[in-house]
Amino acid sequence: MVVKIRELPVLERPYEKLEHYGVENLSNEELLAILLKTGYQNQSSKDLACQLLKKVDSLPALAELSYEQLVDMKGIGRSKACTLLASLELSRRMEREQTDIKHQKLTSSQMVYEYYRPRIGNKKQEYFYVVYLDTAKQIIGDKQLFVGTINYSVVHPREIFKEAYRVSASAIICCHNHPSGNVLPSREDIELTEKLEQVGEILGIKMLDHIIIGKHNYYSFLENKIQEEVR
Repeated sequence: MVVKIRELPVLERPYEKLEHYGVENLSNEELLAILLKTGYQNQSSKDLACQLLKKVDSLPALAELSYEQLVDMKGIGRSKACTLLASLELSRRMEREQTDIKHQKLTSSQMVYEYYRPRIGNKKQEYFYVVYLDTAKQIIGDKQLFVGTINYSVVHPREIFKEAYRVSASAIICCHNHPSGNVLPSREDIELTEKLEQVGEILGIKMLDHIIIGKHNYYSFLENKIQEEVR
């Protein structure tokens, strides 16, 4: 038997529960139900929210859905898909604005990964960033230098180290994403890393790490090199 939201006790309805207890006390299904507003046929907005969450398995997976995938789901049309995508994008933008690595002291590859994952982890193209550091490993800034298929014929060391000289950096960290989600380095990634390390040694600007960003994990050339040395 399907129970409609208006048939629930007043304080169990998503809107009323939010008003009485606060938004932080709503479940994922209830938050989604508010965004969806309505259900379909004999299904309530809460039922539709439950079906949507079951389909994607997790909240991070929900954020990866495209407009086409959403409107293809039963009960979710143009309006609901646009509302969901807009709310998810606002969430990503707030996360980006609240976090800034500039002037922070770099302590781990994990720190770089956590900063860039929401920015490029879900991109459909490869984005190549360089983080510039001073002698104390404090971050001076970062710059997006390349977009597209990443290999050392496209990513020219001149552009990377020109910016390093401009901001008086003593070291750099490179990072880029793999749209496939597989963070293991390709042959081109390895060749590029070796090339940049060689150029950096000549110019006196150390390349500390090259990090490959995936949707849910990362690969650090530095961390893997350390692990190999320990073995």
